[in-house]
Amino acid sequence: MVQAYGADTGNGSAERPQPDESRFRSLLKRTARDREIWRRGIVLALCSVVLTLVMVVHAQIPNRVGNLGSLIETFLPWIALFVPLLLLLALLRRSATALIALLLPAVVWLNMFGGLITDKSGTGGDLTVATHNVNAGNPDPAGTAQQVAGSGADVVALQELPGGQVSTYEKSLAARYPYHSVQGTVGLWSKYPLSNTRPVDIKMGWTRAMRSTVKAPQGEVAVYVAHLPSVRVKLHAGFTANQRDDSADALGEAIADEPVERVVLLGDLNGTMNDRSLNAVTSQMRSTQGAAGDGFGFSWPASFPMARIDQIMVKGVEPKSSWTLAATDSDHLPIAARVEL
Repeated sequence: MVQAYGADTGNGSAERPQPDESRFRSLLKRTARDREIWRRGIVLALCSVVLTLVMVVHAQIPNRVGNLGSLIETFLPWIALFVPLLLLLALLRRSATALIALLLPAVVWLNMFGGLITDKSGTGGDLTVATHNVNAGNPDPAGTAQQVAGSGADVVALQELPGGQVSTYEKSLAARYPYHSVQGTVGLWSKYPLSNTRPVDIKMGWTRAMRSTVKAPQGEVAVYVAHLPSVRVKLHAGFTANQRDDSADALGEAIADEPVERVVLLGDLNGTMNDRSLNAVTSQMRSTQGAAGDGFGFSWPASFPMARIDQIMVKGVEPKSSWTLAATDSDHLPIAARVEL
């Protein structure tokens, strides 16, 4: 008699792998057998290394050709956009080398700019300041002035004031600010008395900077208002910023020679804190946005802010909070800060 023997497997459920587990194990096995996983994506890995080097040595990128270094530094935070793109390409290529290399720019970027992502604003402070490039072609100067004044600032600085509209700004701000001075195309409005007000020569041939002593209840503070020359990106000339750089040096010298211990700088500097061409100013002052701001505080262009070229900087003063105000009819966003004297 022939007798057949077979294994009793019951319903088989105890040994049958789960679908998700099977797919995961299958993926691991395929990956382990894929000898090209480390060879693929070398170009992507090199791109990650280049991004890392740009961030690490940005200060050494020469400005001799089209001010390339300053141009890169102006938009340096936006390098982060390349990280998810390289991540997607690395996954599509199934490249372990590209994925590991991507850690380099991600870690360096977080080290450089991660602190700006969080909200560092605090409470307290005894003086609120605001600054705004109102745009010479602003169609509603009165509304813009009232909107900035509505921020509750004790001191307001305005730049790019056209001669024909100065009286409009003066009338719109008179009720809130009994003290003011306009020097050339920049002006300062204050709830507290002003003294020793004068223009500051920033090597432009006309007045686009000033200083004044604000006599706040907590003590005197020297307030500078500045509008540095504009910069342009041209195909044949690159990042044209030489006049801006010379003006920044002159402004830095004036602030360094300031006899008042507490100093606040308000204005459109047409450059970011990363731009080495503004070192004459940034090396001796703190950015309120960097020290006590919420986010990057980009201020230009107002329609889609990409860079913080409008600045509030302090020396001998403690920043407590810093923020961007709502858009006006200008191409810049107004910004404000609260400091402790």
